[in-house]
Amino acid sequence: MGDLWLGSLTIFLTIMGSQGQLKTGFYSSSCPNAEATVRSTVQSYFSKDPTIAPALLRLHFHDCFVQGCDGSVLIAGSSAERNALPNAGLRGFEVIEDAKSQLEAKCPGVVSCADILALAARDAVDLSDGPSWSVATGRRDGRVSLSSQASNLPSPLDPISVQRKKFSDKGLDDHDLVTLVGAHTIGQTECRFFSYRLYNFTTTGNSDPTIDQDFLGQLKALCPNKGDGLKRVSLDIDSPTKFDVSFFKNVRDGNAILESDQRLWGDPATQSIVQNYAGNIRGLLGLRFNYEFPKAMVKLSSVEVKTGTQGEIRKVCSKVNLY
Repeated sequence: MGDLWLGSLTIFLTIMGSQGQLKTGFYSSSCPNAEATVRSTVQSYFSKDPTIAPALLRLHFHDCFVQGCDGSVLIAGSSAERNALPNAGLRGFEVIEDAKSQLEAKCPGVVSCADILALAARDAVDLSDGPSWSVATGRRDGRVSLSSQASNLPSPLDPISVQRKKFSDKGLDDHDLVTLVGAHTIGQTECRFFSYRLYNFTTTGNSDPTIDQDFLGQLKALCPNKGDGLKRVSLDIDSPTKFDVSFFKNVRDGNAILESDQRLWGDPATQSIVQNYAGNIRGLLGLRFNYEFPKAMVKLSSVEVKTGTQGEIRKVCSKVNLY
């Protein structure tokens, strides 16, 4: 119990230290039902379609990597972030807009879209049998959203050196990288993002040799050559809607779908972290991931946040306010 308490204290101090003016319960007086409203909205969509959970997690992740966690990915427009190639397939915008419209009716101009997204990501993990955690709030919404600024988003094609640089630029280390990529345990992708690994890995018509041969057959059945590139495939075939450590076992066994995920096994530093999570003692190691993932999310959710008088509180998440 002592270790657990000290760990909780460490997480709390990390939150307070790294997040500046963010704090847990930021809306407790100004909009007391803010978190409950977001939760019930996510729950409502999740009950109809559990794949909305990874969509919301990805939305928050992609938001934080471009101009920090400021809701800029939610802004619509031909040159906006959400139209950048790395953001292809992003979805879940309607969940955030739904929660926002309810909160605007209850507490107009109080709760930011950036905070709604951070809360929704937490709730999505919790609803998928993953851990829950306290989300410090008080983020403000950014007023700039440019697709040209999305080039620093991690890509399925990135070697470890590039992944490491992109994460480190946001203050995230190797441990954070592997832990956050573990969110792929409930993730999905589209055939177009990995079919080259199956049919044309080195432009000579062969497949990626790091893919387990039995698994290669499964993937080819799911994504036939020159088939529907938009077909969605779960990144964790074993337990696609359950937040667990089987994703790491897949990486260890050559059963990762994205090249960037499989590369985690090819680098000594990231391999040891994957091995720690994959392990052999299922229950114990599941608890370790469930403890580490919230800590990594707290760090991610505090990347380059806007607080105080920076930015604004958008009235509608898809467009900046007009003054």
